[in-house]
Amino acid sequence: MTDRTTPGPDQATDQAFPGADRAFSALYGTGDEDLDLGASLLAAAPWPDAGREVLRRGEEFVRRAWDRGWQPADVARLVARDLKEVHVRLLADLVAAEHRRYGRACVPPRWQAQLTELGVGGQVWWKSDEKYAEALARRERTDRFALATAVLELLRLLLRLPSIEPVGPAPGGAPALVREARPAPGEPRMLTRIRALLAKAEATEYPEEAEALTGKAQELMARHSIDEAVLAAEGNGAAGGPGACRIGVDAPYETAKAILLDAVATANRCRAVWNSECGFSTVVGFEADLEAVELLYTSLLVQGTAAMTRAEAAQRAGGRKRTKSFRQSFLTAYASRLGTRLAQATEHVVEESAGSLLPVLAARDVAVTDRAEQMFPRTTSTRVRGVNDLAGWEHGTAAADRASVHGTREQRDRLTR
Repeated sequence: MTDRTTPGPDQATDQAFPGADRAFSALYGTGDEDLDLGASLLAAAPWPDAGREVLRRGEEFVRRAWDRGWQPADVARLVARDLKEVHVRLLADLVAAEHRRYGRACVPPRWQAQLTELGVGGQVWWKSDEKYAEALARRERTDRFALATAVLELLRLLLRLPSIEPVGPAPGGAPALVREARPAPGEPRMLTRIRALLAKAEATEYPEEAEALTGKAQELMARHSIDEAVLAAEGNGAAGGPGACRIGVDAPYETAKAILLDAVATANRCRAVWNSECGFSTVVGFEADLEAVELLYTSLLVQGTAAMTRAEAAQRAGGRKRTKSFRQSFLTAYASRLGTRLAQATEHVVEESAGSLLPVLAARDVAVTDRAEQMFPRTTSTRVRGVNDLAGWEHGTAAADRASVHGTREQRDRLTR
């Protein structure tokens, strides 16, 4: 969906420089000729005026993206996929310029983390908006036309962003309205322990140690989820119902990665819905469980990729060259097998710890399912294709077993000392 007006903060009709409206109207064209004309006009404009106008219109496009449900990480991921690094840097500039409208207290914590990842701090890096274009040219070390083209390419992508389901509050409202669920007492320490276990699992070269480390991490996640449910039931935990977050699912082999994320989400009492066109999955769940899903999915993807690289090297040494089908089959088997193993680990902890809390956990599961169905009333199943390499499947299954969720009791006890 696109708006057929030339955007600006107040929809002003006064041109910032002669030809400004014509330059930016190129965003609504469909061919490279339109973009070339717009870039020529923008490059020929007085540099201070051009810089101010780029920021003015760019800020408006960024705000429209937020209004349509997008968050900084979502847009940055799409820009990195469809354009180039220079466009990601330009995006960070526009987000930083737009971010000047808000106080830090009015920015949700998850949103603030995304801004930090994008490199957006509390202040813009240029001295003034009049100096922006000149400073930008120095930073990028390129000519005016190339820079103007990159600006218009980015703005055109922002203009064409569709509306998507919001997953959390946007900045700019009253602090009470944008505040997200706060962690339960002791959560930071728990997350630190989980991160440390997963980091060791990613770094070790010994499969048995990786298995025990990953298994212990999942057990801690499951126990923490139960503790959170208890606190909430007693009125001492974070208030509110399930929330949502988006996690990138990047090419290549994105179907297998989406399956892996779904397995991790399900094991941690969440629901995942994949948007293949936009390159992310939306995960619905309670806040502590969403954190667990992000941590474990990232770690298992790192572990799986490392195991796949080692297995592929052995296959090449044996004379095999069908690397694409091998990788697809490997990652799909890895994701499928891990789904079973993660579910077993969670079930083990629930049986061991929950007892009379099963109705509380069941109520939270129902709440998550209801929230997911409200957000996504119509979903479709995706057929997995390209899984036709037996060696890849066998190696992927074996890697999932090694990265799985059960070490021996002696190993688990040793890891927590």
